[in-house]
Amino acid sequence: MRRALAVGLLVVVAAADGAGAHGVAFYALLLAVPAAAVVALEAFGHVLDGTGDKLHAVLWAAVLGLVVCGAAARAPVVTEGGVPGFAHTALVACLVIVCFQALHGLIAELRS
Repeated sequence: MRRALAVGLLVVVAAADGAGAHGVAFYALLLAVPAAAVVALEAFGHVLDGTGDKLHAVLWAAVLGLVVCGAAARAPVVTEGGVPGFAHTALVACLVIVCFQALHGLIAELRS
């Protein structure tokens, strides 16, 4: 459920950017920061317990870092209605990482 919330917020950010609602995208990205943090901490907790995949934990940490950097890059221009190039790149990278995680999980599930 927590992962779905974090991924859903990233999809909302992408959809809002596509619709030109950059203010909504910024605030959805701000909400994605704690959501991604919770998922990253949970993934690292599972690794420490010996029940989780290290790759997923590292990738969630990367998503968290990209979400924070993307939100920080958007903050100064939120009132201007634009999206800095780095913020756009960070969002696309987050979505690519999430898709990779889903594919990796699907392959692991099919193998077992």
